[in-house]
Amino acid sequence: MSGASGNGNGNGHANGNGNGHGQITGTVPHFTDAELAELSNEFERLPASKIIQWAVDNFSPHLSLAASMTDAVLIDLAVKVDPSIEVVFIDTGYHFPQTLETVEQVRRRYGLNLKMMTVPLHDEQLWKTDPENCCSAVKVGQMDRALAGKGAWMAGLRRAEADSRVTAPIVARDLRGLVKVNPIATWSDADVRGYVADHDVIVNPLVLDGYSSIGCMPCTQKPLDPADPRSGRWAGRDKTECGLHL
Repeated sequence: MSGASGNGNGNGHANGNGNGHGQITGTVPHFTDAELAELSNEFERLPASKIIQWAVDNFSPHLSLAASMTDAVLIDLAVKVDPSIEVVFIDTGYHFPQTLETVEQVRRRYGLNLKMMTVPLHDEQLWKTDPENCCSAVKVGQMDRALAGKGAWMAGLRRAEADSRVTAPIVARDLRGLVKVNPIATWSDADVRGYVADHDVIVNPLVLDGYSSIGCMPCTQKPLDPADPRSGRWAGRDKTECGLHL
C-alpha cells in the first residue's frame, strides 16, 4: 500500500471560497480511456477491497473519497486499506440534522482524515429561487474545489440505486479529467445490508426511517415508488442526478 497524506485523525475544514485547480505534485500514472475501460471490465470480478487497493496504490496521496453519509460502507472498506485516506463531505447548509450527526459519528469512529467543504451562506435559498442550478452551484462547485490537485476519487455509487446508474463503470474518466472509481458499483441492496450487519457499519438513521436515498433536506423525501430508491429525490421535477457523478 502506498502512503497517503494526512494523519488519519484530522477533521480539517475548507470553505468554498477557493478558486482555480491546484497543481498535482509528484507522479500520478496516466491511463488512457481504453485502458480504464479494460480495467473496469477486469474489476467486475474483483472484491471492492482490491479495487480500493488499486486506487490507493496508483493515486495516493492524490486520491479522495466522496461521502454522502447515507451509510459508512465505502468508508469502512477504504480505511481498512488506507486509514489516512482523505474523505470529502460537502456541507451544503441544507442537510438533515441526522446526516450531520452521522458525519460526526463516522469521523469519531474512524478518526477520519475528513475534508468538510462548507458552502458560504447565500442571501437567498437557491433551492427555492433556482432549483435546477442549485446542485451545480452548491454541490458540484464544492466538489470541484475539493478535488483540485487530485488525480482520482472514489464514490459509493451503485448500479442498483437507479435506472440512470445501471451502466455505471467501476472505473472511468469523469468530466474533470480525473479517474473516477466506484468500488461497490456491482453491489446489490442486499450486499449493502449484509456488509452493514457483518461489520457494524454506521447508517444514517433516516435510512431506518424509510429514506432510501438521502440528499439535501428540501429536495429529499421518502421514495414515491418503492421500486425506485431515488424516487424521493427532486420529486415532481425532471431531475435524477445532482451532477457529482458525471
